[in-house]
Amino acid sequence: MKKSFKILLQCVFIIFLLKINALNAQILRDTANLNLIKKGIDYVYNFQFDNAREVYNKLNQSYSGHPIVHLFKGMMTYWENYPLLTSSPERVTFENELRRCIELSEKKHDHSDDAEYLLTDLCGRGLLLLFYADNDLSMEVIPLATNTYPYIRRAFNYPATYSDFYFFTGLYNYYREAYPEAHPVYKTLIFIFPKGNKVKGLKELQRGAQSSIVLKAESASFLSGICISFENNYQLASSYSRSLHELYPANLQYMAEYIKNLLLIKRYNEAESLILSPLSKANNSYFQAQISIFNGILQEKKYHNSEQAQKYYNKGVRDISLFGEYGNEFAAYAYFGLSRLYEARTDKRYKKTYRKKALDLANYKKINFDD
Repeated sequence: MKKSFKILLQCVFIIFLLKINALNAQILRDTANLNLIKKGIDYVYNFQFDNAREVYNKLNQSYSGHPIVHLFKGMMTYWENYPLLTSSPERVTFENELRRCIELSEKKHDHSDDAEYLLTDLCGRGLLLLFYADNDLSMEVIPLATNTYPYIRRAFNYPATYSDFYFFTGLYNYYREAYPEAHPVYKTLIFIFPKGNKVKGLKELQRGAQSSIVLKAESASFLSGICISFENNYQLASSYSRSLHELYPANLQYMAEYIKNLLLIKRYNEAESLILSPLSKANNSYFQAQISIFNGILQEKKYHNSEQAQKYYNKGVRDISLFGEYGNEFAAYAYFGLSRLYEARTDKRYKKTYRKKALDLANYKKINFDD
């Protein structure tokens, strides 16, 4: 599946975090449990999974019949095994938890419960859709996405009720206009969706990044991605990825995103400092493959050591190929680098070969570290 479909699926997934505002009334009245859930989310995002499991056990004891328990378990499984592949042993547990969440959410409830159960329903669907899309499982994505759209439309009835919906409306307002502009082929399909507003969408996301208790991390993450991929404002993107890294310093993927941002704005010393930090030695093969490619960029751009850069690029491509679709973006960065190295050697054949490989894999061709 093309990555182009994933942005919309991510918009569905982020509703998952809105559960804090939409739990049953008992939890909302119970400050201790509300704080426990917030703390649990922080533990998951900061890769403190032993602590997160303690929160899960407490939630399971107090609210075993509520879909939130299954959502929280699915979230833990997703991040603890990121990137979660189709071959991962944890896939079965992950899917079962989210299917159970959807099942519980769609049981008949009182009218006053509509919002909370709509949110948990969409959360389960959204996280499943992300997993299927990231692993190129088109046959799983299409029916689930088609069936999910009516639930997304219902969600627009509640933005005034839950303030964290500014994050969701911000994403919709921005991507509804920006995506077809960047990918004209979708203009004939997108017209069936209500129009958005890019400026309004960015303001709503910025509001989430500045003031939302629950959605600060997701707001910063999406703003960073938007600034890189659509706005081409790498400097602004780095401010968001920095805040995300500072909020969750143990999260390897947020760290990788920040390193990438630093490299894009040529702050090589700061990027190298993070690469050499103790945390970067974490035993995570996906993260280490990214680090190899980042090291290649450093060797090429900062140290002008083409031989060492080539070794890092080749190793990064080799190692990240084990992660399928998850590795394409980073492999493209390495291929762009290899193309530049061969161009400097006046080897037109390999320059074109690697350039083509990079362009075939890259979602956004301008993000190539050529400058």
